[in-house]
Amino acid sequence: MKKYYVEVNHVPYEVVISEITGENPAPGPAAAAAPKTEAEPKAGAEAVKAPMPGTILKVNVTAGQSVKSGDVLMILEAMKMENEIMAPKDGTVASVDVQAGSSVENGTLLCSIS
Repeated sequence: MKKYYVEVNHVPYEVVISEITGENPAPGPAAAAAPKTEAEPKAGAEAVKAPMPGTILKVNVTAGQSVKSGDVLMILEAMKMENEIMAPKDGTVASVDVQAGSSVENGTLLCSIS
């Protein structure tokens, strides 16, 4: 175990570094949790995913509804801006996987269109 002092922006920090051996790793932070499995779109449907993390303010479509390319499916608020999530193609909404008020991460399945 080695101890170092590091200064960042004129603030001193004490850092302790442990060597990890193959058999007995030093105790440390818990292993990162496995990422959540993402919902998959229904077979033959095109996934509409969140382009950035944010909060769903409004959902304008329901499952079974016909949409045209460019129709606004929902409103995603990110960085205090309202972003329109638009239909990538003409079709029928196969599923709506979020609801108003949901927090989403980048790549979260919002809905699917077949």
